[in-house]
Amino acid sequence: MRLTEATAQTPTGTAEKTELLPPLRARDAAGVAADVLLPVLAQGVIVRRPSAMSLAERTGWDRRGVERVRALRDRYGPGPLTVRGRSYALVLDPDDAERVLADTPEPFHPAAREKRGALAQFQPHGVLVSSGPQREQRRRFVEEVLETAQPLHGMADRFTSVVRQEAAELLAGADRSGQLVWDEFDAAWWRIVRRLVLGDAARDDTTLTAQLGTLRQAANWSLLSPRRRRLRSAFLARVRSYVARPQPGSLAERVAAVDAPAGTDRAGQIPHWLFAYDAAGMAAGRALVLLATHPDEADRARAEALEGQPDTPRTLPYLRGCALESVRLWPTTPLILRESTEETSWEGGKLPAGCVLAVYTPYLHRAEPAAPYQDIFAPQQWTGETGRAARGNPALLPFSSGPAGCPGENLVLLTVSTLLAALLERHRYSLASHPQLRPAAPVPAALDHFALRFRVHPAGRGTDTD
Repeated sequence: MRLTEATAQTPTGTAEKTELLPPLRARDAAGVAADVLLPVLAQGVIVRRPSAMSLAERTGWDRRGVERVRALRDRYGPGPLTVRGRSYALVLDPDDAERVLADTPEPFHPAAREKRGALAQFQPHGVLVSSGPQREQRRRFVEEVLETAQPLHGMADRFTSVVRQEAAELLAGADRSGQLVWDEFDAAWWRIVRRLVLGDAARDDTTLTAQLGTLRQAANWSLLSPRRRRLRSAFLARVRSYVARPQPGSLAERVAAVDAPAGTDRAGQIPHWLFAYDAAGMAAGRALVLLATHPDEADRARAEALEGQPDTPRTLPYLRGCALESVRLWPTTPLILRESTEETSWEGGKLPAGCVLAVYTPYLHRAEPAAPYQDIFAPQQWTGETGRAARGNPALLPFSSGPAGCPGENLVLLTVSTLLAALLERHRYSLASHPQLRPAAPVPAALDHFALRFRVHPAGRGTDTD
């Protein structure tokens, strides 16, 4: 592969040649823009757009992105592949992805310019857009509050109770109507999230969720959207009011109690948790889709849900595996971005400082690096001995990885698995909205969760499939 040469000045003032990784050919770069970048941007990076999600599902847009990157790897090798203009590189190789994520924040910083522009709309002091010592202290604070390393959070008793209460109310409505639709599921999910994060007083604070939604819509446009400063101030003031009067058994109570250095902006970390929990709700709904269309896996999940005391916090490893498979098959973060703080060396050449490296997770999760499961629903790969292998596979990044990996992974998995257990204990589901999902067929690359509709049946009866 031909290398591009650029000149750099040595300390003595003489010029030496630096080999740069060559850019993609114009036609291939256009293909990346059309089949990889455009679908991600159209569907919404910060909040999903229903019309674009529907279009992606109908047209197979996301599948074309995976196949496009597969073809580029066959043609160019493992990359990274650079794009002309401002320096961007597409990371294709799992080992390269592991390096980029492990070597965060130096020399690969998570606060890429595009990310800073987007997240500043609603979380100007969040960890992901912070740098230097401030980032370190904010990350330590977040990990302490969320108890990152613990499979069961210290408030797991309370969290389990909240999830099961809201699940019971959701199921009462489903029993009356015989169905469960996305809007009902999403409303119940947000009631859970507000109670867990901010306390029972926030259960019905749909204004706060609406404010966040509007700010996230503006954030979809990153640097192109004007700042909604007045709305952001109102939203952050509302968040801070819950921390000022913390409710027992909420993360806000932990935020108020955990000491942190000045400048941490403890309450200012909460907007990112609300943002991340929205993606977790998508994962929960999609996991229910997978279980509704895979009877054997649903039976195993139901058996796990019925083990032990339902009101007692449990790790529920198989149901956690279902949640992880949901995010593997339909990544909630299709592009993980890092920006290089210095020149970096790769097989075949170098990338300059300021290069934005993009890890395209749909390709890594479904193409050859993710063998042997690829397009198959395989929750068993995350449990027992095989679970260690899956977690050690650098191609599988459902919650990212490395020093900037999701600090709330265990808390999210606790929430999602507990909800799935509550939904499955005494009910069965058949999917009424997506007939192309079948046990023997490859799992499609796109799923419009906004259109989800389930038929709900008491456990013990057969499920109709008409």
